[in-house]
Formats: sequence, C-alpha cells, structure tokens
Amino acid sequence: MPHFDVTRLRLPTGPRADMALAGFVLVLAGVAEGQRLGPDWDADASVIGSWFLAAAVCAALPLHRRHPVAVGWFTVLGTGAYHLLSSVDGPLVVIPIAALYALSAQGRTQASVAMAAVMVIGVGAGALAGTGDVTGTAVFMLTGWLVAVVALGAMRHGHVTYAEEQARLRATQERLRIARELHDVIGHNMSMIHVQASSALHRLQRDPGQAQEALTAIKQGSKEGLRELRATLGVLRQVDEEAPTTPSPGLSRIDELVSSAARAGLDVRIERSGCHSPLPAAVDLAAYRIVQESLTNAVRHSGARHVVVDLHRGEREVTLSVTDDGQGASRAGDGSGIAGMAERARALGGTLSAEPGPAGGFAVRARLPFSDHHQPTSGAVDDQDPAGG
Repeated sequence: MPHFDVTRLRLPTGPRADMALAGFVLVLAGVAEGQRLGPDWDADASVIGSWFLAAAVCAALPLHRRHPVAVGWFTVLGTGAYHLLSSVDGPLVVIPIAALYALSAQGRTQASVAMAAVMVIGVGAGALAGTGDVTGTAVFMLTGWLVAVVALGAMRHGHVTYAEEQARLRATQERLRIARELHDVIGHNMSMIHVQASSALHRLQRDPGQAQEALTAIKQGSKEGLRELRATLGVLRQVDEEAPTTPSPGLSRIDELVSSAARAGLDVRIERSGCHSPLPAAVDLAAYRIVQESLTNAVRHSGARHVVVDLHRGEREVTLSVTDDGQGASRAGDGSGIAGMAERARALGGTLSAEPGPAGGFAVRARLPFSDHHQPTSGAVDDQDPAGG
C-alpha cells in the first residue's frame, strides 16, 4: 500500500489561493441560498439576484492584485447589496474581509479603513432599522473583526517593508565592501605600475638594462594585481560558477607587499613583536589592507625612501604602525584610502590615526581588537570577510 506523505501537502498561494477562497465561499453561498428555494425548486427574483451578486463578488476577488482598491470597493458594496436581497446571513462577508486585509498589507491603510467604516455603518444601519437579522452584538463583533483584519494587514506591511529595507542595507554594505576591496587592490598595484613605468621611460635611452628591470617589475605587479582582482570579484560570481580558491590576503603575505614596494624604490623594514599564533581572518585581512594602503600612499604622495612597518600581536589585539620619511603633508584629501582604512578599523571595534609625524614623514597607527573566541586564518578562503563592511 503506497504511503501518503502529509508533509508534501502545500496550501495554495498567490492567485491560486484567491481562486480557491472565492470558489469555496461561492459554494457555501450557493448552499445557503438553496435553503430559500421552495419544494418545486422555483426561484424568485430575489434569489436569482442574490446568486448573481454572490457570483460577481467571488469572481472579483482574484482581480484584487491588479486593481486592489476598485475590487475592494466592489466586494464591499456588492456584499452589502447581497444582504439587502437575501434573508440568509451567508458567508459572503469573507470576500470583502479578504480584500480588506490585502489592501492593508499593501500599505493602503486609508482605503482599507474607509471600506471597513462603510461596512460597519451599513451593518449598524441594518441594526437600527430593526430587521431582526442584525443586532447590536453583530455590529460590535463585526467591528472587532474588521479592526483586527486591518491591524494584521498593517503589521504584515510593516514586516515586509522592514525586511526589504534590511535587504537593501545589506546590498549597500556589500557594494561598499567590494568598492573598498577594489580600491585597495587596484590602487596599490596601479600605483606601483605607474612608478615603474615612469622609471622605465626615464631610463629607456640611457640605461636599457635598468629599464628592462622596471618593465619586468611592471609585468609582475600587473600579474599580482589581476590575481587579487579576480579573487575580490569572486563575490560577484554566479551560483553555478566555481568559487575562487586563492587564500585570503593576510599578514603572512606581507613580504609580497615589501617586494612590490621595493620595486617602486621604497626601502621597507618589518619589525614584529608579540606572539605568533594565527589571527582571526577579519583582523588578518584588515591589517594587511591597512599596511597595503599605507605603502601605496607612501609611493604615490609622500616621496618617501624609507618605511618602517611595526607589527605587534597581543593576546586580544593587533597594533601596527607604518611610518615613512616623506614630506609628511596631510593626505586626507587625496582620496578614500585613509577613510577606508579607518572604516576597516572601526568595523572591528578598533581605532586608526593617520597624521604627519613629529619629526617629519607620515605615520599610520591602527589598533585592531579581537575576542578570545575567534576563527583563525587558515586554508583557502574567499576574500569576503566582514572587515571591509
């Protein structure tokens, strides 16, 4: 005997749900109206009119997604006319209530409140007329139901709006993070290529050998830049594409930055202190990017010849400083590099300062804290850490 899996049952949604509800209510209304037929199944004009109105109101509900306000008013007025013709308190009132909820869930609060008020006024007028079918209790209960329906629809609208706003915020933060990564990768490598290209042009006629060395450095720098650019752009890949397997940049690759800066004419000295245990991936990436941007600025703006990079790995934080012997002028207006470094530090709860040194030159100092419970840098992971955003 085949087994029936209840978990596979799915209630209809969207237009199918509207059609299912309309069909169900129409069947119930038809059964209720059938009680008004005589023994010979003869129907008078009021019965025929009631059936027609019930069918029209139910048929209008699936159209509310395209014409929500018009369908809402039609179902409210049509249901009111139905109750004037019919002596049966049928279930047709479910249709305007459903339309009312849909309106409120779309944020059309004024229209839904106006329709609810018309329904309450209509039912209240029937109670005052003393028809016997409508009492004050019925008016009170209908009012409570309509208030609840409008409130639930408004809550649904607020929840959807909040979720959409959060999605837009996450997308904006991701775009900013990618922009910072692209700035760090492209800015550093293009600066080194620019310096080497200028040197090659200057030496091409007088010293072809040194010009060839500069061109070789340009080739190596462009290759490295393309590799990091591909890794950074991996976050934009489609789901079915192969994920990049390049390790995330970190302080373990700082020698590559030193070599690149040396090809651009900088003498870089690395001073390390503290323990040597692995860093959290986000902190490792942020420290690498701060050193990278600082060296880039030293090449592009300061005219420095010597740079000292001091790294200290504490138990709960990393402190680093990049000091050069350049002109020492403020570089705050040169672009988004310093602002990007500061934002990386703030994202980790740390601080960053970038200012001319007391004896000349320029100094960048950063403090990047981390908790005791963290995921260390290991393996091949995408350059998609939250440090940049």
